Amino acid sequence: MTRLSHPMLFALAVAVLAGPVRAESPSIGFQKLSLPATEQHRALEVAVWYPAEAAGETTLVGDYRVFSGAAVRIDAPPQPGRHRLVVLSHGYGGNWTNQQWLAADLAAEGYLVAAPNHPGSTSRDMAPPGGTMLWKRPGDISRVIDWLNGDSRWSALVVPGRAAVVGHSLGGWTAVALAGARFDPSRHEAACAAHPLMAACRPGIGGSDEDGTARRPWVTTPMADERIEAFVTLDLGLAQGFDPASLSGIDKPFLVIGAGPGDRKMPVELESRYLAGLLPGDRTLYVEIADASHFSFLSICKAGAIPLLEAAQPGDGMICRDRGGHDQDGRNREVIHRQVSDLVVSFLNSAMPLR
Repeated sequence: MTRLSHPMLFALAVAVLAGPVRAESPSIGFQKLSLPATEQHRALEVAVWYPAEAAGETTLVGDYRVFSGAAVRIDAPPQPGRHRLVVLSHGYGGNWTNQQWLAADLAAEGYLVAAPNHPGSTSRDMAPPGGTMLWKRPGDISRVIDWLNGDSRWSALVVPGRAAVVGHSLGGWTAVALAGARFDPSRHEAACAAHPLMAACRPGIGGSDEDGTARRPWVTTPMADERIEAFVTLDLGLAQGFDPASLSGIDKPFLVIGAGPGDRKMPVELESRYLAGLLPGDRTLYVEIADASHFSFLSICKAGAIPLLEAAQPGDGMICRDRGGHDQDGRNREVIHRQVSDLVVSFLNSAMPLR
């Protein structure tokens, strides 16, 4: 399902259908950064991918028993010139490796890509209260943009003061908040009362205490970042909590990608499709991928990953199951990734062209 209107979106659609022109055997550099805490921001661990010189050997990063890694050149000299910045935001319980496949594809197209781990809602760091302080996530993204624009090692490599953000699941929520949408916990709670099976309704996520104390940061914390020019959401969650008027007032281009229907925990009609219907139609491109699941946007699973996951925690094998793939009719995750990468690269090339 695709919704298009307005000449700008027509141009975006043409670019998406044409697909990007890919470099042959691109060299992708990789570094890990540790950003110290400030009075306003948390300490962050950040992965960075960038167009690099073909120096040194390639190695796999993010390569585990379950997920396949991506080939990079660690600490390779960056290619000269300035590169458009894209910041990735992972989902609840995820980490910087989740969308490394997309990061590598973006770096191959000339983008500099950064992905922080969000404290409190990242794997191996889910301790309360960080996991429920969702209003801090947009600040993490702004902190990364600040750092890369201000640090002498990176400021010469990025286009000053310009960025895009791509978020999966709760990372998609983070992207929408950065665009200026206002989140109202009472709206979220009402949606959960009507649809309690949604993954967004797990205890503590987006909620508030009876005395209203948890509501205050949503009202008082500024989350919009005007430096971000384009936004991409990948099967986002918690969309029901956004104030519709604030969504309709957003004046930045959006690419909203949803997984296929039929998932009771991540119902696309209540999340991605709902969001796209409230964003301005002349600035929003909505694509629904029927054979994608919520987890299709994670890295490619290795052979034998499903039994490993099931042995560790029954039911977790779903992380490696798409609606197509090895055990069902349809496309596998690698093919879905190629479609998503083409959509994202073409959208960003059109929405934030080099000046």
